[in-house]
Amino acid sequence: MLRRSAAWLSLLGLGALLAGLAAAPAQAAGYRYWSFWQAEDGAWHYATEGPATARPADGTVDGYRFSVSEDSGDAATPREAPDFEAVCGATPATAGTKRVAVVIDPGTSQDAPSGQRPPAQRSACAQVGTDATSAEALAQVAKPLRYDGSALLCAIGGYPRTGCGEQVDSSRTAGADADSAEASASAPESGSASGGTGSGDGGQGPSLGVWAGMAAVLGLGAAALWRARRRRG
Repeated sequence: MLRRSAAWLSLLGLGALLAGLAAAPAQAAGYRYWSFWQAEDGAWHYATEGPATARPADGTVDGYRFSVSEDSGDAATPREAPDFEAVCGATPATAGTKRVAVVIDPGTSQDAPSGQRPPAQRSACAQVGTDATSAEALAQVAKPLRYDGSALLCAIGGYPRTGCGEQVDSSRTAGADADSAEASASAPESGSASGGTGSGDGGQGPSLGVWAGMAAVLGLGAAALWRARRRRG
């Protein structure tokens, strides 16, 4: 009787342990990319369209932040507060043009690709035609820009040198990933520096290996219990 009880307790303990492992979420995935922001009421708001299609009015403040994030809710804002007068106050209005304050925040060393260091934050006043897009305003003050084949903005002012919206470990440990992988097709794009929409999937839930391990261990436990009962018989 004691042997049977011990076998049952062992089986139940293994089941509870593996159930807990299965219920634990998998490591969330993030993306390293330039997110696009627009100022409203003195605060940054994640843009609802990319800079290639956004057409800001005179007096607009556009912001760009390079970081690792899972989606728009996790994205880091530019660290400089939006202030049109501070950036464009010395630039007089001119007929046939508009002024757009552009704030560029390359992020921190934790978000930088392996072997690269982010340049300093900066801002500039772009004076462009009245029909110009945010991308055209950015190009006036922050060349060279680099885009991928799907129009995702990969680099501002040459930073970063390589990579474009690649998927990385969202723990944001510097140098923990390769900087050459390009996965822009799966990178979050709504509010990212592109003209499209979409979002990254963190991939929650247990993996197939966890379920397979659970089945195998429970099967071994059941077999051991059956052998114990057979010996008693």
